[in-house]
Amino acid sequence: MEQQQKGGRPVDGAVKMKVKMVENHHHRNDAVKASDALPLPLYLTNAVFFTLFFSVVYFLLTRWREKIRTSTPLHMVNLSEIVAILAFVASFIYLLGFFGIDFVQSLILRPSHDVWAGEDDEEEIILKEDARKVPCGQALDCSSLPKLAPVAPLKPALKVAQKVFDKEVVKETTPTTAEDEEVINAVVAGTIPSYSLEAKLGDCTRAASIRREALQRVTGKSLEGLPLEGFDYESILGQCCEMPVGYITIPVGIAGPIMLDGREFSVPMATTEGCLVASTNRGCKAINLSGGATSVLLKDGMTRAPVVRFNSAKRAAELKFFMEDPENADTIATLFNKSSRFGRLQSVQCAVAGKNLYMRFCCSTGDAMGMNMVSKGVQNVLDFLQEDFPDMDVIGISGNYCSDKKPAAVNWIEGRGKSVVCEAVIKGGIVTKVLKTNVPALVELNMLKNLTGSAIAGALGGFNAHASNIVSAVYLATGQDPAQNIESSHCITMMEAINDGKDLHVSVTMPSIEVGTVGGGTQLASQSACLNLLGVKGANREAPGANARQLASVVAASVLAGELSLMSAIAAGQLVNSHMKYNRSSKDVSALVSA
Repeated sequence: MEQQQKGGRPVDGAVKMKVKMVENHHHRNDAVKASDALPLPLYLTNAVFFTLFFSVVYFLLTRWREKIRTSTPLHMVNLSEIVAILAFVASFIYLLGFFGIDFVQSLILRPSHDVWAGEDDEEEIILKEDARKVPCGQALDCSSLPKLAPVAPLKPALKVAQKVFDKEVVKETTPTTAEDEEVINAVVAGTIPSYSLEAKLGDCTRAASIRREALQRVTGKSLEGLPLEGFDYESILGQCCEMPVGYITIPVGIAGPIMLDGREFSVPMATTEGCLVASTNRGCKAINLSGGATSVLLKDGMTRAPVVRFNSAKRAAELKFFMEDPENADTIATLFNKSSRFGRLQSVQCAVAGKNLYMRFCCSTGDAMGMNMVSKGVQNVLDFLQEDFPDMDVIGISGNYCSDKKPAAVNWIEGRGKSVVCEAVIKGGIVTKVLKTNVPALVELNMLKNLTGSAIAGALGGFNAHASNIVSAVYLATGQDPAQNIESSHCITMMEAINDGKDLHVSVTMPSIEVGTVGGGTQLASQSACLNLLGVKGANREAPGANARQLASVVAASVLAGELSLMSAIAAGQLVNSHMKYNRSSKDVSALVSA
């Protein structure tokens, strides 16, 4: 690759490459299209070929039916039939070229990376040869720009195309190609919807780049610092995120290993809170030195609760009795189960509110978290009930009796997802040496803080020190739905002195851990790697659901370690000092202010 000149201007190699790409662009624009087949307006050309296509199809079908009746071989054709066949082929090729190819490419056959490899390689060469630190306006000579310090203000001498939006200077960036610039302008003008770029361009990375640049021009706000390159945007299309303009980076730390049920697990935690991983790691050490932790899965079932309405409370109650009748259980389960290989209906819990009925379906979901799975099963049952209860009005497939992504007593009492209890016995010597406190102090603090204090606060499922911290960090690292941290963090932490007060028994009971190892964010490369570290990547072929259940137990064990360490830090009066060390600056702020 040719070298750059000292001032940052690329030499002739890069210029030639840009000229080559512009020529390629003009060459593509000059290519013959299907719509150029006849020198007529586009709508007339389409009408002619539509009429021709269906006319010859009708003619050929009529002729072939007549031959079948008269036992004439189909391959014997006369002049009119030959002309009709040629007309059929010509019209079919036109219609396929005008409608079919673009349609198939946009919806089904998205180009692979190989298709765009040649063009991407040329763009990468240009970017590497013309790697400016400061974005420049289109068609301006920016070769004389000096390198700017990260926080240095702009110098008046800089010749950069600028726009002022909301009293903020924003620098335009030069698009990679003239073709991209045309698309960006169309998005800014609103003639091309931003959400349709992936389908129109067939390149998800290019779509994200164009959308990003259009967004900066429309809002006048820079997205510098938000990474764009180095991410597989194909992997999230239609599954994880719409209209992407980049991705965020969250550091991942490792707590452990922690001994759980006779196996060691190194727990990945994605967080920006200093001291969290270190604290959880200390709890893992204390548990390991005391022989490890054990866990028990109490329940495994995802829920969905539609709400339906009748003309009277009596009719709502009749459906409630029908759903709870054991004689109807097999019929309802059969209808529900036909939507999935893994979704198996476990129970239906009903609640009446006036004329309205809420039905809380609970089912197993294999290794998936299972919200979509249970929703499809519920829809099957509702379609069946509509026949026997024609006056039933389905208000919504979710009536919040589920209850998803909200703190709710029904999840705290009945459970949702995986219900897990995890426990450990910490030896008194370990409490003193590793945790820097003593058993009586921990027991008293847990009673007054996690139990009494939470009760005074009116907590719902929040009888713990910071279960949400650990749940959120593990969820982000392993591709779970972070919004489900709300109910997944329901936890009660118990501590009790045993063996004549020498040792500490600690446990966490978590009734609604909602996790999966397939689907959603679990298929992304980074999150998949973290699942692989835990040995629970993907679906378990031998025992469906085992990987998701194991992940739930790991989450509970991690919470146990985090609770043990934080409570010890509070009991020993170390909380502030540890956060000052790992999560805050040690500078004298007052001195800085006075200066």
